Amino acid sequence: MASKTIEELPGVGPATADKLHEAGYNDLMAIAVASPQMLAEAAELGQSSAQKIILAARHEADIGGFETGDAILEKRKKIGRITTGSKALNELLGGGFETQAITELYGEFGSGKTQIAHQLAVNVTMPKDQGGLDGDTLWIDSENTFRPSRIGQMVTALELDPETVLKRVHVARAYNSHHQMLLVDKAMEEAEKFPIKLLVVDSMTAHFRAEYIGRGALAERQQLLNKHMHALLRFGDIYDAAICATNQVQAKPDAFFGDPTRPIGGHIVGHTATFRIYLRKSKGGKRIARLTDSPNLPEGEAVFMVTEGGIGD
Repeated sequence: MASKTIEELPGVGPATADKLHEAGYNDLMAIAVASPQMLAEAAELGQSSAQKIILAARHEADIGGFETGDAILEKRKKIGRITTGSKALNELLGGGFETQAITELYGEFGSGKTQIAHQLAVNVTMPKDQGGLDGDTLWIDSENTFRPSRIGQMVTALELDPETVLKRVHVARAYNSHHQMLLVDKAMEEAEKFPIKLLVVDSMTAHFRAEYIGRGALAERQQLLNKHMHALLRFGDIYDAAICATNQVQAKPDAFFGDPTRPIGGHIVGHTATFRIYLRKSKGGKRIARLTDSPNLPEGEAVFMVTEGGIGD
């Protein structure tokens, strides 16, 4: 791994280092993969100075190389999975929510996105032989949707101890899109203290959608969303954690997306999410999950239930 700290890079004084840390550049890798323009803006530097710092970081950082397919296969065998509580939903996802991947849940209000997230926060605390990862959850809450009482209902149904499970869910409220992005940096600090195996962002796009309105703001919104999603993916890779991100759909056709069932965020979110699941309500408390995108699984549907006891078949 990299041997130097940010402060040891040529051209980085104490004031510049502080600005870089504030902007979320906390290690050499983050600087090595940054663009000169973004780094210059973050640390209030000239582009040439930013370029020199980036080149120095690339020289020091372990930016990785090429690996053979069999080595990647061995790594894939170590990937963990969290049960959803529904056999049908687990099968659709190839065994549950994968670590080192972003699984995006999108659908209309009441389709079950937040319900699944609550269930995962409970299930991740269970031992591996019961479908958990014996880990904690970090929950970035942008819409005030986290409910300890809902965790309590799900825990009681599984005959677990509510207090023990709630102590393993760490919740932070995100008040705007910038705060939401900063909380991913804070998540890195928390993951050094606790065995974090699940990161929930509910909802990933709500603040971005509310703050960047109209065609004029679309490019900036997409750029920030792209940065945010790559930070989430990097968190999953570093800490072998599953990322569950909920997303909204267009309420009505508009000039940008047209289709009312299309998720917010366009191609940026679509290309970065590893798995995409479209959720919709059905009759009698049933929900239908459709896997719309995956690198290795076929498209398909699963029917599951949301009851007082949680997610099931």
